[in-house]
Amino acid sequence: MAEPATQNPYDVLGVPKTASADDIRKAYRKLARRHHPDVNPEDKKAEDAFKRVSAAYEVLSDAKKRAAYDEFGEASTAGGFDAEKARSYKQWQDVRQQRSKAGYDQGPIEFDFADLFGRARGPARGSELHATVQMELRQAIEGTEVSLEVPGQGTVRVRIPPGADTGSIIRLAGKGSPGPRGGPAGDLVIETEVLPHPLVRREGLDLYLTLPVTLDEAYNGGTVEVPTFDGPVMLKIPARSQPGAKLRMRGKGIARKDTRGDLFAVLDLRLPDRADDALEAALRASAAAYTTPVRKELKL
Repeated sequence: MAEPATQNPYDVLGVPKTASADDIRKAYRKLARRHHPDVNPEDKKAEDAFKRVSAAYEVLSDAKKRAAYDEFGEASTAGGFDAEKARSYKQWQDVRQQRSKAGYDQGPIEFDFADLFGRARGPARGSELHATVQMELRQAIEGTEVSLEVPGQGTVRVRIPPGADTGSIIRLAGKGSPGPRGGPAGDLVIETEVLPHPLVRREGLDLYLTLPVTLDEAYNGGTVEVPTFDGPVMLKIPARSQPGAKLRMRGKGIARKDTRGDLFAVLDLRLPDRADDALEAALRASAAAYTTPVRKELKL
């Protein structure tokens, strides 16, 4: 696939100028995963593409930088650019043009173009670098450590604290792009992405586990062993529990700082899988045990 001929950040990320912040974030994450150095070791083209994608996201993920780019274009990405002074300069140019058309003598030019960059032709702070880190749910719950290959920084070890979620942000000061003209480096901004778990669903700090139970356990009640990320726990199932009932295990969810969520076991009734005459007769006789018709409220 041909690379875009321009460094326009919208073109680099493949999004329109009307794209929402969420659309921009999704496009960046997709391209960053495709071109990441870990996925394409020793691939110079992929590394260059990753740098372009990161630079484009740095501009478009920041509301002020995006607005400045929309108004002033590529000039706004220079170190020390001052949007207010650039706007004043533009207004000054408009006035001079109008006065020129009216036949007025313009006199000497007194506006210093360097003011557009805050007269900061010396050291300037480097730009941010952005990366996405994927992890399993257990890693997110317990915390983990990952290694990233950062352009200009080499291998960077990153500690992901316990309780990370998809969209969590970790900022490492001074691990971004080197500053122009000897200025300080920018920051490395890491966004975490937690992969789906085959058995457990997450909502905030709470976890939901589908727990298969037998007909006997649901109707008569009982105590069953339930796996948790802290180890197995014995859970009491109340008699006459309905399929889909949520049984709470307090404090067995995800911990983040001083707060910890709960684990909910969602009952999944499993019927016997072979014929049994006695069970069939008992179930037919069980119709008398229902206090109300089970489909009484079923209306469309």
